[in-house]
Amino acid sequence: MSTKRKKKKRKNKIVLFVVEIIILAALLVGLYVYSRMNQVDSTGEIEQEEVNVELDSETAEVLKGYTNIALFGLDNREVGKYTSGNSDTIMIASINNDTKKVKLVSVYRDTFLNVKDDTYRKINAAYALGGPKGAIAALNKNLNLDIVDYVSVDFGAVVDAVDLLDGIELELTNQEVQIMNDNYIDEINKVTNHSSSKLSGGGTHTVDGVQALAYCRIRYTAGDDFKRTERQRTVLTKMIEKAKGSSLTTIGGMIDSMMDEISTSLTSKDLLKLAGDVMGYELAGTHGWPFELCTGNYGSQSSLVVPTDLETNVEELHEYLFDEKNNVSNTVTGLSDYIRNYTGCTPESTTRFDNPLTDDDNTSTVDTGYVLPEDGDDGLSD
Repeated sequence: MSTKRKKKKRKNKIVLFVVEIIILAALLVGLYVYSRMNQVDSTGEIEQEEVNVELDSETAEVLKGYTNIALFGLDNREVGKYTSGNSDTIMIASINNDTKKVKLVSVYRDTFLNVKDDTYRKINAAYALGGPKGAIAALNKNLNLDIVDYVSVDFGAVVDAVDLLDGIELELTNQEVQIMNDNYIDEINKVTNHSSSKLSGGGTHTVDGVQALAYCRIRYTAGDDFKRTERQRTVLTKMIEKAKGSSLTTIGGMIDSMMDEISTSLTSKDLLKLAGDVMGYELAGTHGWPFELCTGNYGSQSSLVVPTDLETNVEELHEYLFDEKNNVSNTVTGLSDYIRNYTGCTPESTTRFDNPLTDDDNTSTVDTGYVLPEDGDDGLSD
């Protein structure tokens, strides 16, 4: 055998060995993630008939190309309680299955919608009344969606996840720092059994988990609850960016730490697929919803966010998430009529415009008597 052929054979063996190592590493990664996924407390798959999925054939065909997941952040002041409580954070993550682009939409917690049967209240009451399935059913019914999966987290999950990422970088104002220090950091330390320090002055800070959660909870500044949901999306965006650049060890540590702090309908198989795709995901946009609204006290209800009107806002939401102008269901039309008649809020009386489709951005609201409810309000006492 010639020297040239020997070198070529040796080179082929080296290449084959490297390929084998890569395959082995991939298998080990898969086994590691799968072993951790099996520890997740999954509540099991949810059937469409359990959660008010009502789509016409055309809309159903469009939504087949997307995976829509409800994300709930619970303000229970109690770690590990997921079956009820206040869903102070309500988001919809919509994943384009082909492009892997993800859009996040925050549903304002005080939005006046149908929460159960003939009951109309703030949308955060849906979780308090019916747990995660009740909250998903309310989102599907009011927004004409097909959500059958959810992830619920509490204070501890957010704190631990940020800490395991070695913090995230935020740009903070002096006012935000003061509110975080005075109103939230001590309480979150107590609830989560942490000992995070307070911050000094505005500027760029690398914040830990407690500080990040305190930032998420700020409400009493310019922009009120609308600005708070923007802060929540900022923190989630920063976490996604940091996680995508993290090592397997870091991700594994996050999974281990958060096993007891998450409730989800996703199975181990679902989570494994999401974990396998995560590096290919691109966060394509985040926004708050409704896009056009009124605020104030209406009838016996207080401190409401009212879509003007619901039917229009749902049509626009579908166009934003799915790039399609889908027809809304007859149910949405009926709900829209009720909300308009009850509150008197019409498109002509809109006080806040923030539409990502048209670049309408008049995010200041006139004084309509809207007063932010206290933290932890579940909308049941109105």
